[in-house]
Amino acid sequence: MEIIEGFNWAILAPFIIIQLIFMVVAIIDLVRIEKANGPKWVWALIILFINLLGPIIYFIFGRRSY
Repeated sequence: MEIIEGFNWAILAPFIIIQLIFMVVAIIDLVRIEKANGPKWVWALIILFINLLGPIIYFIFGRRSY
């Protein structure tokens, strides 16, 4: 518990906020689009479980080009 108490959360907080924003935007986009490159459920798992890189990978490879 001493590690948690002594940790400077001001350093980590921006990364956590950016991660949450990316995840929310990517999930909303995934729900709204008609088709993705591959199954939507797989992209949802990638977005939710691959921290910070999951939403970025989705926006680069998961969206279809129209």
